[in-house]
Amino acid sequence: MTRREARELAFSLLYELTFFPEKDPEELYRSEREVRPFEEDDYVKTVVVGAAKSKEQIDALVERYSNGWKVKRISRISLAILRLCIYEMLYVEDIPFSVSINEAVELCKKYNDDKAPAFVNGILNTIADKEGLKG
Repeated sequence: MTRREARELAFSLLYELTFFPEKDPEELYRSEREVRPFEEDDYVKTVVVGAAKSKEQIDALVERYSNGWKVKRISRISLAILRLCIYEMLYVEDIPFSVSINEAVELCKKYNDDKAPAFVNGILNTIADKEGLKG
């Protein structure tokens, strides 16, 4: 599985967690492997579990840097993409922030409406600037 495919799978699992936040992310990962077999991928498991466990911290960053938007008002698709990318920027050292942001924008283009890529890009770049994540 390519990194892009792994990221897309991680996004789909994080999106599912927006509907079922009480689900255990590790159990969700395991059950997804049973339903839709894919090769074991440490990246997917790490990002899904990590983003789910860091949700409060990540959501606080989103609210702080989204110009008055509350997490509850952000589409579930955008929110799952933001959680994925922000987790990568904060905790996955081998992925440059610019790659994370670009991949988030590409996911938005594929799964979200026309305005979402600019919205997500703006939040992510602001977080990268203000939180000193640009390397």
